[in-house]
Amino acid sequence: MPVKGGKAEQPPIVVDLESSDDDYDVSRGEGRSRNLPATNELATHTRNASNATIATLPTTSGGQLPDSRSFWQAGNYEMGHSNFRPMNGELEHARVHPKFLHTNATSHKWAFGAIAEILDNAVDEICNGATFVKIDRTYSPRDHSPTLVFHDDGGGMDPEGLRKCMSLGYSSKTTDKTIGQYGNGFKTSTIRLGADVVVFTRATMSGQTTQSVGLLSYNFLRKTGQDDIIVPMIDFDISHHWAEPKLYSSYDDWSANLKTILEWSPFQSKDEIMQQFEDIGNHGTKVIIYNLWHNDEGIYELNFDDDDEDVKLRDEANRGMPKLKKKEAQLQSNISYCIRFSLRAYISILYLKKFTNFQIILRGKPVEQVNLADELRYSKVVTYRPQLGTTMKEVMVVTTVGFIKEAPSIPVSGFNVYNKNRLIKPFWQVLTSCGSEGNGVIGILEANFIHPAHDKQDFERSTAVIRLQTKLRQIQSEYWKNYCHLVGFQPVKSTIRKALKSSEAQSPQGHISSTTERNIQNGQLAAFPPNALGMLDGNSVVDLEATPRKNLGSVQTVSKYDRSHDVYQSGGNASVHDVYQSGGNASESNQGVASVNKSSSKSIDQLCKENIQLFQRCEIHREKEKELTALVEEYEKKLVETRRKSAQLSAYLLSRKKQVKVCD
Repeated sequence: MPVKGGKAEQPPIVVDLESSDDDYDVSRGEGRSRNLPATNELATHTRNASNATIATLPTTSGGQLPDSRSFWQAGNYEMGHSNFRPMNGELEHARVHPKFLHTNATSHKWAFGAIAEILDNAVDEICNGATFVKIDRTYSPRDHSPTLVFHDDGGGMDPEGLRKCMSLGYSSKTTDKTIGQYGNGFKTSTIRLGADVVVFTRATMSGQTTQSVGLLSYNFLRKTGQDDIIVPMIDFDISHHWAEPKLYSSYDDWSANLKTILEWSPFQSKDEIMQQFEDIGNHGTKVIIYNLWHNDEGIYELNFDDDDEDVKLRDEANRGMPKLKKKEAQLQSNISYCIRFSLRAYISILYLKKFTNFQIILRGKPVEQVNLADELRYSKVVTYRPQLGTTMKEVMVVTTVGFIKEAPSIPVSGFNVYNKNRLIKPFWQVLTSCGSEGNGVIGILEANFIHPAHDKQDFERSTAVIRLQTKLRQIQSEYWKNYCHLVGFQPVKSTIRKALKSSEAQSPQGHISSTTERNIQNGQLAAFPPNALGMLDGNSVVDLEATPRKNLGSVQTVSKYDRSHDVYQSGGNASVHDVYQSGGNASESNQGVASVNKSSSKSIDQLCKENIQLFQRCEIHREKEKELTALVEEYEKKLVETRRKSAQLSAYLLSRKKQVKVCD
């Protein structure tokens, strides 16, 4: 068949799938061959693939390799001196050092953000017929280390498409429906998750069926001392039902690329490579990330062991946990907390609109998509028209806002902001308040008029984003003030504050009024007995037991709120009166309230004494809680040390296995 580039016609070269690796004589001279096609370079210059010539790349010396398997330390190695000289007739060009791969990938502070980037590419293939993307752990055939695999049945990529995918800064996504625009996501996300990635793809375009494999290996680049980013790639034409190599320069270059792929990928033979294409089927793409990064303790950053149907982040599970020990279990089960360390939880809210004929399958089980707007209590829809200037088209942003179903038990609030159906900022905190204002309020909106940042975990800072934040803050504050009573909160009112000041002035010890004021500022009045507020106008309380009641410290949150009884008039003095329900007994509007100058009433001093006893009991429980917390921290330190020793033993056993294998 004729070879591209105007060369003379040669007989077709067919890959014999049953032959051994030794059939390819690619060792030219001493050491590893580096006669890679120039079309496989990831540099800022561009060449015509059909007329590419062979570029013999020089090696560099003095490169010291880092021992750390941690991503954040992987860029700390010395660069050797470059001996690069342009070939005859070749213009000088700016090259991209392999260190840039690592530096560029540091934009992903969060590993799940990198996984989301790869999922976006699979979701974009829905328009090409994709019905699924699978995420799973496999093991490398070379050393049995874990690998992270993404496999979709989309349209796949032809040889030119794979080269664009592997190139820096090139993006063919120009429609308004796809989120990618920088041509940077695939490279940064894969290197963020592991040191190396190999891509298999099969596609049929313009009547030609091709399959290609490309290797982006940080280990290959740094261990061979390269000072430019080299990506070995080979292509096959399978239109005639056999694998025929596609040549762009010479067969020797094609063979050198294959040799490099076999040496630095998890696959050691052509048969293993061809098997990956068989797993893909007629069309699709398979991305295998290997040499996964470790955390600072020497353990894999991605945790596949704790849950067979999930992938978790070890370092995020216990980070930023609020000190709410009594509500810890409930908070940990909330999705706002789970997305920090559970990939399944994060993917469930990653896309705003639910897919109809597409599934994200995580470790063999489809991810059930969740629309938080459907689970909000007392939800309202608020529209917002941002000011974008005279040159831009007017848009309308629809925001669904409401209370989470657990409100007011756990302190969760914020806005999930999407862009082009993709979650960018989960639970964005726009309202800062020292009290409970805004607590429990969740909002969901799609803001396509602002642009995501490179890592797609934030937005580019602009005037439009600042205005949006201000508007969302206003929406959250107004919604909470109007509807907080429906879930058990109560806004602070001027009449309550006046009564509190009056009560504090009359109380000798001031325990009741000051404590009540703090609880009212926090939006919950139910921390006190139902009748305790009756004394705020200086009157005594009727029918209150002298000894503390068993349920006094666990009175239920306000379950009823009647605006018609905000203020109770008695002899011209205002006192607070709301409807409460505690222990199943509801107080009536004119019963159990303060009365004036009755001999059977208990004094405020006696009520204060009872509260002091309760406070003393609380202090005892707090001390016990501190002791238990210290004990838990001690065991956690022991667990970390045990894991570190286990990782060292695993590394030692792995090295011993390799030594035994070499000896055999």
